[in-house]
Amino acid sequence: MTEETKKLLDRIEFPSDLKQLDETQLEQVCDELRDFIIDQVSTNPGHFGAGLGVVELTVALHYVFNTPYDKLVWDVGHQAYPHKILTGRRKNFHTNRKYKGLSGFPKMDESEYDAFGVGHSSTSISAALGLAVAARMNKENRHVVAIIGDGSMTGGLAFEGLNNAGIEKSDILVILNDNNMAIDANVGALKEYLLDITTSKSYNKMRKDVWNILAHLEKLGPVARRYVKKIESGVKTAVLQQSNLFQSLNFRYFGPVDGHDVVRLTQILNDLKDIPGPKLLHVLTKKGKGYKPAEEDQTIWHAPGVFDKETGLRETMPVDQAIPPRYQDVFGETIVELAKQNPKILGITPAMPSGCSLNIMMEKMPSRAFDVGIAEQHAVTFSAGLAAAGYIPFCNIYSSFMQRAYDNVIHDVALQNLDVVFCLDRGGIVGEDGPTHHGMFDIGFFRIIPNMVVAAPMNEVELRNMMYTAQLGGKGPFSIRYPRGRGVTHSWRQPFTEIEIGKGRTVCEGNDVAFVTLGHPGNFAQTAVTRLAKQGIAVGLYDMRFAKPLDEELLHSILKQYRYIITVEDGVLQGGFGSAVLEFMADNGYTNRITRLGAPDRFIEHGTVQQLHKDCGIDPESLFQTALRATMELPTAAEAVRK
Repeated sequence: MTEETKKLLDRIEFPSDLKQLDETQLEQVCDELRDFIIDQVSTNPGHFGAGLGVVELTVALHYVFNTPYDKLVWDVGHQAYPHKILTGRRKNFHTNRKYKGLSGFPKMDESEYDAFGVGHSSTSISAALGLAVAARMNKENRHVVAIIGDGSMTGGLAFEGLNNAGIEKSDILVILNDNNMAIDANVGALKEYLLDITTSKSYNKMRKDVWNILAHLEKLGPVARRYVKKIESGVKTAVLQQSNLFQSLNFRYFGPVDGHDVVRLTQILNDLKDIPGPKLLHVLTKKGKGYKPAEEDQTIWHAPGVFDKETGLRETMPVDQAIPPRYQDVFGETIVELAKQNPKILGITPAMPSGCSLNIMMEKMPSRAFDVGIAEQHAVTFSAGLAAAGYIPFCNIYSSFMQRAYDNVIHDVALQNLDVVFCLDRGGIVGEDGPTHHGMFDIGFFRIIPNMVVAAPMNEVELRNMMYTAQLGGKGPFSIRYPRGRGVTHSWRQPFTEIEIGKGRTVCEGNDVAFVTLGHPGNFAQTAVTRLAKQGIAVGLYDMRFAKPLDEELLHSILKQYRYIITVEDGVLQGGFGSAVLEFMADNGYTNRITRLGAPDRFIEHGTVQQLHKDCGIDPESLFQTALRATMELPTAAEAVRK
């Protein structure tokens, strides 16, 4: 192999360069692209297995379709690294997920090749249909493709999109990327249905025989086209002994096909370009394809962190009992402890058992823990049904994913005042995943719901006690939000203590200036207070614990004692915890100076958690400087008297 032909990827800046290659060179492009991803992600951590699984599919799509005129809409976006590398971002890919660098997900304002921004699942079909209908109305001969995984297909929105696309009859191609894996293993009836299709030897043999015949017949005209559809449907129904789900939604179903045969994929995609109407191509791929450790443990290698690409050894933290645990693990261990005491406790998660640590309960109490698939709305209403029957479900959903089930929380849980405990993992800044995953809105959107308790622990012991309090029953909807990452307490496994709902606590008292905090950021304030004390400045610190109901007695005491209040939260300022304090002050005639610290009225970009806390002004250094300025701005007692 000559030097000229050895590095094809270096010659590809955009898909137009890819199209200059012969089909026989595409396998080499795929090999080089896969190696490039392994090189990059091994040292700059990000999502890994999903991208490796769609290398051939991505190359084929950009080889066949005229992007960016033709639109590719990716679902979730974990798998979009090959797409980004082929669309002008290879040289900057080392900045992926870094502060001010490339986003880890498709982002419309980053590239014209990113037809639709995405970070949550199941959105691609609806968005692609919108683009396809717009193209039809504009009389544009534009192809639109949605690429969705079998895990994302369990989301209700995906089926809503399929149902609507089937009657719209727009030229939309849905590619079902079937790897039997989301982040954790897929669950549910759809998984079994797809497995039936992919493992039917009779169907797959017949599919190969009739594919080319049907493709040629269709070109003969509308009468022949009707016969083609009948033949397809009859073959699939007879061999699989069931009607095809997708054809019942008026989609032409093709497949399953090998998603790692790039040449065959280009041929199939070229054929499908000429077939009008809604179509679904079922593509079989392997998550982590081409890197053995990722193929063998697909959950771990979804986002493995730094690793040695030669040995596959991951860079892991040494086991040290002195290191505080992750909040999610405290939840996972605590719910098992509580469930042993209370037979009414159940655990529910929408497809994130390892991410939220409910997998601990699923292993130890499999009959009492439920993974319902990527279906947040269903998770909430399923929990409501369980609560209506007298159980106490702990519904664990990431904060940003809870946004998707807001109506269900109001209509199915809060309106009926049911005892559902919402454990909102990833509350606040999450880091490199960026704005689609930051949990910035839950304090604001939950505290306005009647009957809802909104709690946030400052440490692991408070998390345990809030969970204990919530499961005592009769509390109605009870939300507990906590951040991604580790807590601050080494000896966290302490006896349970009931917390009076709506009661905060005094951490330390001071003079004139006080931090009033909610949740984990109280620890940042405590660091600032300790540093200020070394300079002879006494600043108070109050851990409010609850954004709703507020501890009004404690707030009265604080506002009478301190002239300057600084509220701190890791959520949006508008409508958040600080707003609740301001409302209390206005309602009770207080005119104290107040500074609210939290996320400003913009979407927070991606970066390290520390960088983004600083960006929001809630890191320990920023809190120290804010409190220092406050003490300097306040007039002395003598000056106040003269005024």
